[in-house]
Amino acid sequence: MTQTLAPPKTKLKYPQKHNHYGFDEFFRFDPERGTLVDWNGSQNFLTSEDFILGLIEGLEEEVGDASAAVMYTVGCEWGKRDSFVFEKWFEKEYGRSMRQVNLMFLLETWWWPYVSQGWGRWEVDLSDRQQGFMFINLFDSAMARTLGDVGKPACHIYAGLFAGFFTELVKKQLSCIEIQCYSMGENYCKFLIGGQDRINAASFWLNEGATAKDIASRLRSGER
Repeated sequence: MTQTLAPPKTKLKYPQKHNHYGFDEFFRFDPERGTLVDWNGSQNFLTSEDFILGLIEGLEEEVGDASAAVMYTVGCEWGKRDSFVFEKWFEKEYGRSMRQVNLMFLLETWWWPYVSQGWGRWEVDLSDRQQGFMFINLFDSAMARTLGDVGKPACHIYAGLFAGFFTELVKKQLSCIEIQCYSMGENYCKFLIGGQDRINAASFWLNEGATAKDIASRLRSGER
């Protein structure tokens, strides 16, 4: 039998409330069932940094260098599926199609649950969208924060998540690469989203020692 999980009390009382930014407003914890349900009816699970560390190290032990590709693939599938879930609850809560609202409002609405769940805050830079690419700055990445300074990008699952979600959003195949990471000693993580040709170019420049600033400059100048 499928259990019906109750939403947070605030939603039951104010179903049309949109500014549900408090932890107690966004989540409902049922100690008898041991469930944690968010505003949108999704069941959440609490994990420790040790769990994340064990997941990453265990995957690296099993598949070696391919672990980054595996994490990216997992994130991509996650992003694609979440785009469909998001579309349903967005249209239910706001009573309109995603295509009828401001893009930045749409993106912030999508990412807010991730902020509340501990995945970090973001900044989306759409200034290069007409050129076919965009950047995302991520602060307090769960992956990078857990691993610490390891000297290489660590947020492959985020890159996949962004690629999958934006692919479904624009109905065009997009890819994503992390070009700056907290785990490389930077203050925050930075991702590039675009077509595969631009991602390949960025990957090459990154391997040659280019910084995120260098990569952005080369892309804006039309270099491939």
